[in-house]
Amino acid sequence: MNDGSVDVTVGQAFQQGVREEMERDERIFVIGTDLFRRGGHFAQVKGIGELFGKERVRDAPISEAAIVAAGVGAAMNGARPLVDLNFIDFALGAADEVINQAAKMRYMSGAPMPLVIRASSGVALYGAQHNNSFEGWFSSTPGLLVAAPSTPADTKGLIKSALRGEDPVIFLMHKRLTGVRAPAGGPDDLVPFGSAVIRRSGSDVTLVSYSFSVRRVLDAAAILAEHGIDAEVIDLRTLQPLDLETVETSVKKTGRALVIDEAPRFGGVAAEIAAAVQEAVFDFLDAPVTRIGAAFAPIAHSPTLVDAAIPGVDTIVAGVRASIDRWFPAEEVP
Repeated sequence: MNDGSVDVTVGQAFQQGVREEMERDERIFVIGTDLFRRGGHFAQVKGIGELFGKERVRDAPISEAAIVAAGVGAAMNGARPLVDLNFIDFALGAADEVINQAAKMRYMSGAPMPLVIRASSGVALYGAQHNNSFEGWFSSTPGLLVAAPSTPADTKGLIKSALRGEDPVIFLMHKRLTGVRAPAGGPDDLVPFGSAVIRRSGSDVTLVSYSFSVRRVLDAAAILAEHGIDAEVIDLRTLQPLDLETVETSVKKTGRALVIDEAPRFGGVAAEIAAAVQEAVFDFLDAPVTRIGAAFAPIAHSPTLVDAAIPGVDTIVAGVRASIDRWFPAEEVP
């Protein structure tokens, strides 16, 4: 058995977490499309069907509404369903079941709603209909928890916590993270919801992000360090609940903050964090909180246009420099 010290991919870490929880709790089952033999579009449950059989890894007709509705009904009757939608874009076909049913049923009935909806998210080379960023939408829906891990360890730890919880969870796995490798932790290493982590300590500026964008931010922080700017990098890990305390503590130390997101800036997670930080720690800020986000446009299929629309490492570096240069004379810039 892997003790958690061996490098695995994000996809393998998810498999480990699901397998361990299914072994632990016979009420957990998986339902979706192309799961039993194929293991999902990103091999996210590869091998799980062989281990647990068709009763606990169920292939359903291609109807997201029916799949999520089945999950809601099962959760209301004592099961712990893991619904796999493959791409989060397909959640639009089950909007009523997610937003009006799953998210509100615990409030309306008083009973637990232990439903986990997993889907691949984030921008990759899949075109406009497979690259939507719905994090802000789900995070602003009362009743839903939202996870967006960036590492194998957090992927495994968060899916284990989600499968043991009592609330509906939207579990988002970025497409570009699927093959990222690192240790994933052992069977008892759970990651709590609502607990951000500092990936890099720094004293000059706070950089906040989640999911795949954290990797870009860390690369940007390394470049900034070469120019004498010491950036602190915060990985949110979950968006609902949102750990603002860790962000605010960091901003009190650094005096500056940028929030980086793959989603468009308008009405998104970055906008919420920027507003919340400025409300909470305004007196500690040396400059306004800055948002860096995607262009307000559908994601194209062309790789060149994708790169132009999504903030990359250079964009983040330039954003930090601009924020500092704008509010301090040149001779005071680190």
